[in-house]
Amino acid sequence: MRSPLLTLAALSAALAVAMGAFGAHVLKTVLTAEMLAVYKTAVNYQMWHALGLGLVALVQQQGENNVLLQWAGRLMFTGIILFSGSLYLLVLLDWPRLGMITPVGGVSWLIAWCLLLVYAAKKQD
Repeated sequence: MRSPLLTLAALSAALAVAMGAFGAHVLKTVLTAEMLAVYKTAVNYQMWHALGLGLVALVQQQGENNVLLQWAGRLMFTGIILFSGSLYLLVLLDWPRLGMITPVGGVSWLIAWCLLLVYAAKKQD
């Protein structure tokens, strides 16, 4: 069964590795310690949530493609774009206003994990 979420998870994880390498080898010489820490946060959270997205995709591939999992996957990927993406752009473009978008990505992740929790609780019944 073809899984768009698994594809997005793998792409997100690969991009996290690439962005991490870029930060470690190129940006560490041009960014302040504070901005480098922001960049590392973006990479770290992107990787963890790429793995979370992969988890959702694998559960779906087991034949459990319900609405909770669909929304958890959508919100997990949305969070990657909004949270990590806004932090990357904030650091690379030096545009602090982008930081206003970051919490929306964080909330997307919280909702996604809560949906996964509800799914897991219902499976226990």
